[in-house]
Amino acid sequence: MAKKMNVESFNLDHTKVRAPYVRLVGVTKGQHGDEISKYDIRFKQPNKAHMDMPGLHSLEHLMAENIRNHHDRVIDIGPMGCQTGFYLSVLNHSDQEEIMNVLEKTLNDVLNADEVPACNEVQCGWAANHSLEGAKEIASEMLEKRNEWKDVFGEE
Repeated sequence: MAKKMNVESFNLDHTKVRAPYVRLVGVTKGQHGDEISKYDIRFKQPNKAHMDMPGLHSLEHLMAENIRNHHDRVIDIGPMGCQTGFYLSVLNHSDQEEIMNVLEKTLNDVLNADEVPACNEVQCGWAANHSLEGAKEIASEMLEKRNEWKDVFGEE
């Protein structure tokens, strides 16, 4: 058995998961009773595929801006360094089914977008590295498999 790591995803056997999926990673309780739920939103199969950076970067901007239109307790949504998914943090809310519905609405917003928000040198650290079409392709692929999002480890 591998040494237990401090980072939850480092303890996840990435060879056993089957993307795409939405997985509740855990709930952290604050000293005053607040809870932060963290989700692993996996778009691509680990070590088999990844999102290209311009598409991922645009998807990040689009989801970060639009997800808050569908849920008022989003703390943050950000990409994984491995380029296979995103982490979503939500305050005082751990209804995974509702989170999947929010994600579905957000990805549909991506498909209907005419531009990438904050895609300029004033609001973005690498404004030249974007692809609206790439973001739409990634969103479309994820939505096509919406019925699989609950199945983290594939069919047993």
